[in-house]
Amino acid sequence: MAASVHAWIIRQLTLGEFSSRRAVLAKAVVMAAKIAVFAYILNILSHFVLVALNLLPYDLWPALVIATVLTPPVSFVVAVIAYSVVGLAIYDLGLSNQRFEMLSRTDMLSGLMNRRAFLEEFERVRGRTCLVLFDIDRFKAINDGLGHKAGDDVIAKVAQVLTTVAPPIAQVSRLGGEEFAVLLPGTTGAEALAVAESMREAVEATVFTGPANPFSVTVSGGIAEGLAELGFSEIFSHVDRALYLAKAAGRNRIVHTNALQDAALGATTAELLPVIANETRRLA
Repeated sequence: MAASVHAWIIRQLTLGEFSSRRAVLAKAVVMAAKIAVFAYILNILSHFVLVALNLLPYDLWPALVIATVLTPPVSFVVAVIAYSVVGLAIYDLGLSNQRFEMLSRTDMLSGLMNRRAFLEEFERVRGRTCLVLFDIDRFKAINDGLGHKAGDDVIAKVAQVLTTVAPPIAQVSRLGGEEFAVLLPGTTGAEALAVAESMREAVEATVFTGPANPFSVTVSGGIAEGLAELGFSEIFSHVDRALYLAKAAGRNRIVHTNALQDAALGATTAELLPVIANETRRLA
């Protein structure tokens, strides 16, 4: 019996019921009405039990009238107040938990989802998808030459540009440092390359405000196509190699992992550079 009552109470206090303060108050009214009816029935039954045991110290019918007049409204008011207090406390706790969860999934500098959130999103959309990995070119030189404040501003601005250019289906993340990742569910390699090129061009066209003079930055990127049977680490290793080759080929460019096929045959980086250029032109 106690377990059933406990389970019933937990069900009534389900956090999902409290989507807003208005929902809390509406639920409080409904629950208070149930409690008022229950209290009234219990009061009436108690009087009849006392009569049966010859323990009622006053007449039954006047007592029933008083119980009918007083019990429902009093119990209703008390229940509304009590349930509202508890419900609002649960609602506020839920908001705090949501804010904490959001903060735990957000990169504070860029405002993008962090690595943890990105990995969860990757697992959720696992299947036919494309992963794009960007890295800000010569970022260390920016930090060393213009200061870490300028470097932080560059990261924040690049994040804003990538988010603005990204299509609605894209999930943009800062994985750490000057490295960004873009998840493109349900896209082909050619479509992902077009999106990545748009992002690269947008960053290149952006003017950044420096301590003395305006300046510009570029990004290099790698693209890998994912399959359901491939985990994040496997796809990431491919796209990271493509990014490395984009850097080696002169930076400010995008390399698709299709350009890495010759690597399995033992080709050197120098030998792969013409392959990269040809494959990128073909996909475009």
